[in-house]
Amino acid sequence: MDKPVLGEGENAISFEEAMERLERIVTRLESSDVPLETAIELYQEGMALSRLCGRKLEQVERRIEMLVEDENGVGHKPFAPAREDSAADKGD
Repeated sequence: MDKPVLGEGENAISFEEAMERLERIVTRLESSDVPLETAIELYQEGMALSRLCGRKLEQVERRIEMLVEDENGVGHKPFAPAREDSAADKGD
């Protein structure tokens, strides 16, 4: 299988494609029948895919905005993921 294009632009793979490829690499590396040289190449590709996915997630996070209503009307607030382990959630 050809290696995916890891850059930006129209030939770059999507986040979903990168995650699928990364899962296949992990599965293959977990098997015991991968030669050392192949394992090293797969590991390097996996690390590149991991970095690509991280960058794509950061880009999406920066683009997400939540509408909030305040005393001045409706405004925009940068997306901030809610923490599931916050103290406000405990004891309800």
